[in-house]
Order: sequence, then C-alpha cells, then structure tokens
Amino acid sequence: MDITLDTPLTDFPGVGPARAAKLEKLGLTRARDLMGYFPRDYEDRRKIWSIRSAPLGVKVCVQAMAAEHPRLSRIRKGMELVKVKAVDHAGALHLTFFNQSYVERAIKAGEEYVFWGVVEEQGSRRTMVNPIFERVGRQAVTGCILPIYPLTAGISNHLLCSLTRPAVEACAAQMPESLPRSVRLEHELAQTEFSFRNIHFPDSPESLDLARRRLTFEELFYLSAGLDMLKHRRGDMAGRVVPARPLEEFLALLPFPPTQAQRRVMEEVAADLSSGRSMNRLVQGDVGSGKTVVAAWGAYLAAKAGMQTALMAPTEVLAQQHARSLSALLELAGVRVGLLTGSLTPAQKKKMRQAIAQGELDLVVGTHALISQNVEFANLGLMVADEQHRFGVAQRSALAAKGSTPHVLVMSATPIPRTLALIIYGDLDVSVIDQLPSGRTPVETYVVHEDKRQRMYNFVRKLVGEGRQAYIICPAVEDRTAEDSPDGEPIPFADLKAVKSYAQHLQDEVFPDLRLALLHGKMRPKEKDAVMAAFAAGDIDVLVSTTVVEVGVDVPNAALIIVENAERFGLSQLHQLRGRVGRGKHQSYCVLITNSHAQEAMTRLKTLASTTDGFKISEEDLKLRGPGDFFGSRQHGLPQLALADLSGDMRLLQQAQQSARQLLQQDPTLSQPENRPVLDRVRQMFADTPDIFN
Repeated sequence: MDITLDTPLTDFPGVGPARAAKLEKLGLTRARDLMGYFPRDYEDRRKIWSIRSAPLGVKVCVQAMAAEHPRLSRIRKGMELVKVKAVDHAGALHLTFFNQSYVERAIKAGEEYVFWGVVEEQGSRRTMVNPIFERVGRQAVTGCILPIYPLTAGISNHLLCSLTRPAVEACAAQMPESLPRSVRLEHELAQTEFSFRNIHFPDSPESLDLARRRLTFEELFYLSAGLDMLKHRRGDMAGRVVPARPLEEFLALLPFPPTQAQRRVMEEVAADLSSGRSMNRLVQGDVGSGKTVVAAWGAYLAAKAGMQTALMAPTEVLAQQHARSLSALLELAGVRVGLLTGSLTPAQKKKMRQAIAQGELDLVVGTHALISQNVEFANLGLMVADEQHRFGVAQRSALAAKGSTPHVLVMSATPIPRTLALIIYGDLDVSVIDQLPSGRTPVETYVVHEDKRQRMYNFVRKLVGEGRQAYIICPAVEDRTAEDSPDGEPIPFADLKAVKSYAQHLQDEVFPDLRLALLHGKMRPKEKDAVMAAFAAGDIDVLVSTTVVEVGVDVPNAALIIVENAERFGLSQLHQLRGRVGRGKHQSYCVLITNSHAQEAMTRLKTLASTTDGFKISEEDLKLRGPGDFFGSRQHGLPQLALADLSGDMRLLQQAQQSARQLLQQDPTLSQPENRPVLDRVRQMFADTPDIFN
C-alpha cells in the first residue's frame, strides 16, 4: 500500500475498529501521528552473543540453531509449556515458553534463530524463558536498536513498531523542512528525513544522538519563537501610565526596612508602570521573601494615580489574610482596601460590588469571585495574581479583561530554576527576590525513620506544652487496600499515611488531651476555610492535613511541621510545606519521616535538610525528577514538549532561544515568505494558547 502522512491507521494491516479506538487514546489516527510519536527509550539488540559467552541475568541476543522439534505439553488446565533445545558451536541453550503454543509450529529444527531474553544458569545448563525470536535473515526486532514506545492497554510495543516502521519508510522523506537553512547550518543540525528515520529506528547510537539533537532543538526553537512573539505582542500593547513616585515615601509606611532584593524588584515594577507599555511581570521569591510588599507598592502607585488594583488569591483564608495585612499598611496612606469573597452574604456582596463599580475602593482583594460577570471596576489599572501556579491562563485573562489593558503582576512562592522559568513564564518579565529579611531564624530540618516515631510524638507534646502549634502532613486522604485494586492484588504504596484514619488514631491513642483537627482537599471550601481560620486563631493544637496547606495562611505560632512518607514528595513541594513554619519569633522545626532506605530517596531528603535556599532546592529537584509538574503546561497554557528534557537540554535551549530571537529581530511577525514554515509550526504548537496571534 502507498502510505502518505494523511493515511488513516485503519488502512494499515491489522488495525480494525477496536484497535483503532485504542490507538486513538494515544493520539494516533494517521501516519503523521506515528511520525511524531517518539520512543521513550531504546534497547540495543545489535550485539549477537554465543551461548557460552552471553552474560547472565541481563537481556541479550543469542544466535543458535534449533536442534530439535519443539515439544508441547499441558501440565495443568490453563498452563501449556513448549520446550526446545538450541545449539551453537560452543554449547546448548534450553528454551521454555509458557502459554505460547504457537511456538511448536513457528520454530523449525535445523533453522538458525536469534533469541532475545535473559540467560540464566541451572547447574551446567543454560536456559532462557519466553524469549522473543526471529529467523536469521528475517530480523525486525533483533540485531538492531529497538525503540520502546509509551503504551496503553491493548497496544503492545510490537504493534507500534510494526505500524511505525512502514510509516517511517514511506513518510520520512515527506516530512517538511521548516527550520531556516541558516539555523541548520549554524548549529550543524541533521536534515529532517534523517532525523525522523533515526529517532524511530536508529542505525547507531551516534545517529540517534544526531536525530534527537535536531528534533529537540527544533521543538525548543518553535517554543522560544512562540513565547517571544507572545511577549512582544503583550509588551507592545499600550499600557496605562502610572507616574513614578519616590520609593522612600512608601517605605516610610513599612514597620521594617526592605531587603536590597525587594528594593530592586520594586524599582523594576515602578519602571514598568510608568513606561507607557503594558506590564507583564512575574515576581518570584522564596517563602517569606516579602513579595506582598512588592504588590502593596504597585497598588500604592496605582491608587495615587487614581486607578484600582485587583489582587486575586487562591483561597478565601489567604485572601482574608492579604486584606488584613494590606489594609494595616496602606490605609495609613489613604488607600481604601476591600475584600470580596464567596462567603459574604448576598447583601454584603452587592454593597461591595457597588463600591468597586463606583470607584470607592482602590484595592480589592478576593478569590475567584473577582472574575464573576457581575463584578465591574470603575478604573482597573493593575491586576495582581498571587500564587500564580494555582490559576490558569483563562482565569488571569478574565480578570485582566475587566480593565482597559491593566498592568499584570504575577507572584509565585514556588522557586523555579531561572532557565526553567524562561520557558514556563516565557511571556513574562521575571524578577527574583533572592534575599530573605534579616532576623529570620532558619527552620531546623531533620530526616528520621519510623523507629523514632515515639520520640517525635514526645516532641509534639513538648512544643504544644510551650504554647506552640504543629502541622502533620499525610500523602493520602483515605486508606487504600487490595480491595481498591481491580484485580484484588495488593496495590503500591498501601502503607501511605492516610489523613482521615491517621487523624483519628492520633486523637484517640496518641494525643487524646490535645485539640486536633483534620484538613484535606475533599472537604467543602467553607469547611476548609473554617479549619484554617481556627488554626490561625490558636484554637487548634495540631492540624493533620494533606498538602492542601502548601499554600496557606501565615500562622506565626506554628513551630513544627511533620511530613509523613516524605520520600513520596518532590523536594520543591517539601520546601513549600516547610515554609508553613518559621514565620514567627520562635525557633521552628521540620521533621521528615520516611520508612525508605533507598539511596536516591535519602539523598533527596538530606538535600532538603542541608539548605533552606529554595532556588538551590529547585535546581536539585529538576536534576533528580525532571521538569514534571514544574512545567504545568495545562495551567500555563503552554504546549507540552515531546522530546526536550528541560533538565538535560539547557545548553540546547539557550542556543534555540538565541536563534529564535535573532530570527524575530529580522522578521518580528515571521511574515517573510521564507519564514512562513516557521510561523506555521509555531501556530501549530501554540494552537491552544490564548491571544498569541490575535
């Protein structure tokens, strides 16, 4: 059959409606989809071993002749065995196949085969169980570098290989060459046809490296170009001019001197606001670095210019905290602060909406209620989004739409390596507050094993006796047992501490005399807010929670956080959790409990214990885990990367970014005929991203 990029997979042999439906779950409907469905790994099956020289305990290819006709036996109901002996010049290999009766017909005595499997030794006999085999001269999956694809139920790697190979053979030459020739030559990149052939079925490790480098560069190039175009589009938008004012007049309101890092970022914000262009800035700072002061400075400048500011927080309790702290700071300067949340009564909401619409409030703090249709601002000049990773692009856009191109200030307490931030927040200017206020006492962090649990409980009791409070964090909400598994088999991680049962155990058996409360994500928002408010008020001694507290209110009296099954969390998340304590004048502690002795897990946890620098931790997390949730493409509206590994391809990323910027300097809209293929690929990559080409 003639295969083109648009050939449906249903035209391929062996793909009926049922199999097509399973392939569609992987996003595979046409030949072009197979071309872009890259392997996740490879097995090097090129080396052929003799029976005696083959290493034991690892998968290898062994070439041997079938010395006899296979023998089929049925040892019990539902269990069939096929046994056959293969030989070469140096010895014999005894092969066993379980429930593969077709082997009796497939292997012919006297024929040469290549067997792929694990060689084991039983006494003097060498054995192999359930090997893959092919007749010499008819090899497709042995004697080669075999791609290993991501799979789904009902789709085997063998099937994907059998579909992809003819697609690659027919379509590699049809793949369009979209990278500018000058870019390919400058970076010595392989051609498209070569790259697609060798990313799927490489001739050698060297060919695979060349193919991967080319396709990874291409992916990062289009991503960088799209982000730059988005950034320039937003940056070129005329913005409200907010006149600059002396920073010292604002600093006089503060009860403490700012850090140099805070000063630097505040000056960057002021410059943006007065530039006449629309500000789109991310303020990134570690837990407790003082980002709220930067937001207050922006709101102060906007208010003095007669404009309103909207600050959107991810939870009602956090919104209430912001409203209290900002009111105390800014009302001294005549800035009128209001709070709009879902828990207000209908009458209170109506009154607040009227005050916003009539310009009686300068700064409005709230949750998602701020973006509801019936909230109208008199003169919205600045939008601030706190804990940006909790909001999607659409939510930020909805709030920004309530004003005439308001300035946008995004705050995040999730430290991200700068190189990664260039991707995740590629459409924003990035400011980093990389300095903590003086006088902060570092949180002491300890890694302990299960055998120290009683000692830890005693420590909780000691601190509560001194008037302090504690968090205990669990990775699961409910207990999981074999009954939760479809096949009734034990499920992984069934020993994870579940917050519901653990809280009950602690209350009944460990701390019956203490005030405990439970918090998890399945509770209603009002219930969660009530628990957090009670904890903040000091009415709860120990809060047993899931990671829902990762972004929460400041409780200066909380001096201890215990994380159960700490090895199950990423370093950055553990650092965020640790940031829940150490906010008051008392020495605070973080205890990481683990029952793991795995070296990798212990290395990660000891890294956290050794430093409180969130940026160092995030760099280490990126190395250990890869980008994972850092990227958060669904949240940020950015495309997913198929090949690029942001932790390992930083040099390539920098090269791609530089090349994309050079091209856009020459042709900012990619409208020149020779750059149309680049524009088409960028459009394709950013198809789901709002406003990039509007």
